[in-house]
Amino acid sequence: MANIILIGAQWGDEGKGKIIDVLTAKADIIVRSQGGNNAGHTVVHRGVKYILHLIPSGIPRRGKICVIGNGVVIDPVSLVAEIAGLRKLGISIAKNLLISDCAHLVLPYHRLLDEQRELREGRARIGTTKRGIGPAYGDKAARTGLRMSDLMQPSVFSKKLQDKLLENNRILQALGAKPISFREVNESYLAAGEQLRPFVRNTVVYLHRALERGKEILFEGAQGTFLDIDHGTYPYVTSSNTTAGGACTGTGVPPHRMDRVVGVMKAYTTRVGEGPLPTEDRQLAETFHKRGREFGATTGRKRRCGWFDAVATRYATMINGIDELAITNLDGLDAVDPIRVCIAYRLNGKRLGVPPSDATQLANCEPVYEEVRGWNKSTHSARKFSQLPPAAKEYVKYISKLTGAKLSMISVGPTRGETIIL
Repeated sequence: MANIILIGAQWGDEGKGKIIDVLTAKADIIVRSQGGNNAGHTVVHRGVKYILHLIPSGIPRRGKICVIGNGVVIDPVSLVAEIAGLRKLGISIAKNLLISDCAHLVLPYHRLLDEQRELREGRARIGTTKRGIGPAYGDKAARTGLRMSDLMQPSVFSKKLQDKLLENNRILQALGAKPISFREVNESYLAAGEQLRPFVRNTVVYLHRALERGKEILFEGAQGTFLDIDHGTYPYVTSSNTTAGGACTGTGVPPHRMDRVVGVMKAYTTRVGEGPLPTEDRQLAETFHKRGREFGATTGRKRRCGWFDAVATRYATMINGIDELAITNLDGLDAVDPIRVCIAYRLNGKRLGVPPSDATQLANCEPVYEEVRGWNKSTHSARKFSQLPPAAKEYVKYISKLTGAKLSMISVGPTRGETIIL
């Protein structure tokens, strides 16, 4: 299988967890490279649903090593709870999980600052999950963050935590929030640290030695291209690099060791949170929600839904160097007819083939649509491309052509078996 970077080619929630689970069959190691527990990947196997937030999506498969890389920000208490939840579902986590000692920590003051900023922004809020991810990455950039290596040294951690709480409690009180207790945080985080200690190591060295032994690595991205801190719809983005380059900086594996990039995209478009979504269609969203589809794995929030946006996904292909496409949720369109596809934008009378970098301009873009016929037939039972309804085959070939990348996989349901490999 070689070394593969898997990224979301839209606004996140593309169904990456399921595709990672399928690709993991041929991988030895699965590495998460960025984001925090604001991400949610769902894997369904043998009737059991696994919702993962920090642990890579390869964990349900036996014999696979899962690595949380240095680019991830970790809430240790939440990670311990996630491990406990997986163990209750029968997943063994002993020698198959590794955590980078350079990964930064998410602390309670990060969550409170995140919440206070959203409250103060009012209608201009970004729509974060309030998990403290942005403030944690902010401390990392400011060189004042605490890392897993600090947590492994209790006296060092306690001293740094005390200093950080003095600083952040003043800010929180000024914002009208209650100060945080040093004793409670110190005790809970040190306890979590002891439970995580067996998994913590220099993962950069581990990954390079694995490459020397010929191991095949799958690099798991979280969120999606248009939530990237540099290339997304700023400021309505996350705080890390969700694009393919983040796999290198977030793991310490250099670009020349990467073999190909797989981009995951839905057969339509969704987004959670605030910010522009040019092809948003509330009637389409209502249709999905009534069917019990399109609710966030992390927050449970209703996802905003729209038609397939070829302008955005073509740009995502460019940014990430996408070699292959995995199209998910094709079955979501089984009863939709006709189907619209956005092939260009129109802004101030001009036709655009790429999205403007300014979020306000993007919000003012009018989609230029083409209509294609639906297939009005279930695709759930299709296991080969030839078994898809003719209109469904034409649709996926069309959006692949518009995007400019080779189609390699089609998902027609949440389980491993409901997948067509081309």
